[in-house]
Amino acid sequence: MSAPDITEDDVRAVAEVVRSGRLALGPQTEEFEHAIAEYVGVKHAVAVSSGTTALHLVVRALGIGPGNDVLVPSFTFAASANVILYERATPVFVDVEPDTYNLDPEDLERKITRRTVAIMAVDVFGHPAEWDGILRIAKKYGLKVIDDSCEAIGAEYKGRKLGQFGAAAAFAFYPNKQMTTGEGGIIVTDSDEIARLCRSLRNQGRAEMGEWLDHERLGYNYRMTEMSAALGVSQLRRIETLLAKRERVARMYTELLSGLEWVRPPVVRPHVRMSWFVYVVTLAEGLHRDAVMARLAEEGIPSRGYFSPMHLQPYIRAELGTREGMLPVTEEAARRTVALPFHGNMTEDEVECVVDALGRACGL
Repeated sequence: MSAPDITEDDVRAVAEVVRSGRLALGPQTEEFEHAIAEYVGVKHAVAVSSGTTALHLVVRALGIGPGNDVLVPSFTFAASANVILYERATPVFVDVEPDTYNLDPEDLERKITRRTVAIMAVDVFGHPAEWDGILRIAKKYGLKVIDDSCEAIGAEYKGRKLGQFGAAAAFAFYPNKQMTTGEGGIIVTDSDEIARLCRSLRNQGRAEMGEWLDHERLGYNYRMTEMSAALGVSQLRRIETLLAKRERVARMYTELLSGLEWVRPPVVRPHVRMSWFVYVVTLAEGLHRDAVMARLAEEGIPSRGYFSPMHLQPYIRAELGTREGMLPVTEEAARRTVALPFHGNMTEDEVECVVDALGRACGL
């Protein structure tokens, strides 16, 4: 389904750290943070152990907790909702737009109540959410905004890089992402206070200048290792190349799929720069997604359904009483979307092989 793009420079960068003996809380983490902050165009970056931990620390730093509702799309990865539950707040699920599958600003506004304190927008698959509408609504109702941009490093909305919207944003660097640190994530923000709190919270609640065994607050071991940071520094040096390679593969897919009327390629709106995380197609009505995926598997082509809605997950149903029919666009998207094999080093022959197999799987 995916593969990291690792070079000998990446390998050397990690090996140098291992040989140095400084494996945690060292200069590589600081360099990675400074480089990400400069790339995104913000004051602060705080490196952590995953995209999930990045989101969790933002939720906690914003003081979100029991009695608070946070609006979040259901068409997303589990972490977006889980980090809200970690703090005993309540995720309130919002439907998505039928083309990009990002949060629908109209349904977002309908879901606001007296308990609502924040919006967590998700830039699904690397396509920026409709930030003008989201920020307008947030300002109107006095809501905090978190950008779950874990799938969208390098994406832009109307010429501005993601990470500049809302109180803070999170990026993730799992091996299937556009760039990788192995495991890892990062918080970006212009807020001195959010950055200060997140640095303390990731390091067992220690103050930045305090003694090792002095703890100002309850915290976590959410630190990024020096090996991960070194890999991140190396990968970030060629981030534009990595993004361009993935865009090349996406364009090949889109061109080849244009002849399959029963398959809709991803929609990319003209005012955004897409950062291609996965390549997700939408099957026409009448096609059974699981049957199509089974036929692909018979030909040796892996695929995945993206996403299984969060409001229909068993533990969410049990805790929040959510049910089918609540979010019709989300549920329809979940029934019809398929992620195809995708990474930056795919060849034209490999893309053609996948598209030909998809056509046969759809009975075309």
